[in-house]
Amino acid sequence: MTDDIQVHTRGAQAAPGESDAGDTGPVAAYSFVDRPDVPPRQRLMLLANGQRFSAVVYALAELNVADQLVKGPRTVSELADAVGADEAALYRMLRCAALLGVFQELDGRQFALTPLAEGLRTDLPDGVRDAVLLDGSGFFWGSFGSILHSARTGRPGFDAAHGMSFWEYLQGNPEAGEVFDDAMTTISRRLGGLYLDRVDFSRFPVVADVGGGRGYFLAEILRRNPGVRGVLFDRAQVADTAGELLSEREVAHRVEVVGGDFFTDPVPAGCDAYVLKTVLHDWPDEKAVEILRGVRRAIGDSAARLLVLEQVVAPGNTWDTAKFLDVDMLVVMGGRERNLDEWRALLAAGGFALDCEPAVGDWAVLECRPC
Repeated sequence: MTDDIQVHTRGAQAAPGESDAGDTGPVAAYSFVDRPDVPPRQRLMLLANGQRFSAVVYALAELNVADQLVKGPRTVSELADAVGADEAALYRMLRCAALLGVFQELDGRQFALTPLAEGLRTDLPDGVRDAVLLDGSGFFWGSFGSILHSARTGRPGFDAAHGMSFWEYLQGNPEAGEVFDDAMTTISRRLGGLYLDRVDFSRFPVVADVGGGRGYFLAEILRRNPGVRGVLFDRAQVADTAGELLSEREVAHRVEVVGGDFFTDPVPAGCDAYVLKTVLHDWPDEKAVEILRGVRRAIGDSAARLLVLEQVVAPGNTWDTAKFLDVDMLVVMGGRERNLDEWRALLAAGGFALDCEPAVGDWAVLECRPC
């Protein structure tokens, strides 16, 4: 297997729009872009090894290695003692991760952080450790062992692997539910600023965040718009945990928290805007239409607006990470990412008309009016 893998050394490159001022020096990493001479078969083998790479990153995130390197490089022996790991095994995993640019190996069996590894720290507001822990968790990742079930039936592999739906599993396994909710809060932090910059929420006196989790995004809306009040609607076991976060952000007195299931309980009425942020992609069309119709009933004859904050899949071979996420939706949740035509049809079935031209191939704002 190793004969089929070529590696080269390059400086850590910043993502588009980001500074490379934090460059930690040469980092070994695979690059199909910088090395177009890598033969197709080798590229395919590297892609097939992806599950191993992601498992290593998950293990190092679970062990919380990144936090041990905040003050500088440390030896594997020191790291193993700090995180409770076998020294030889930890070295082998770190060596593999360094090959990908996640951590950097130095002389003397020492390792250091890299720009990629920084994302696994727990003390940074834009960290993604909780999302990595969800992706690598046994209950989430295990469903990909049943991906052929999804390919042959169109049904979630998760259901075949666990004998129940993803949502039923979370309901019956509080620890898994906490892993999921932590990951969703991480995603809200990362997407929140983007959406807050794209939507003028000050025009809505009362904003309802339907399926809003612990209320992070709603809290940020209220912090930026002092004249706005909020309604947070989510499953009771989630909504019951929102008080601490809302109090920390000093908006609890402006939020009504309502516990409920948007399939069986009425969505709170009387709001001026209803937000569905990364909710509808979790569900197949028939279930997504049910959610939309519940919001439509809450709006009634009012002029309230629906704001769907989701991705709009780009056409053809255009690069779009939504096409990766769509496989998660297929195999795990049973939902789907949608292109613009699919969004128009879904919204119409739910009682809404799209009232804007959303960005394609990006996280988009789909502002809708009831019809």
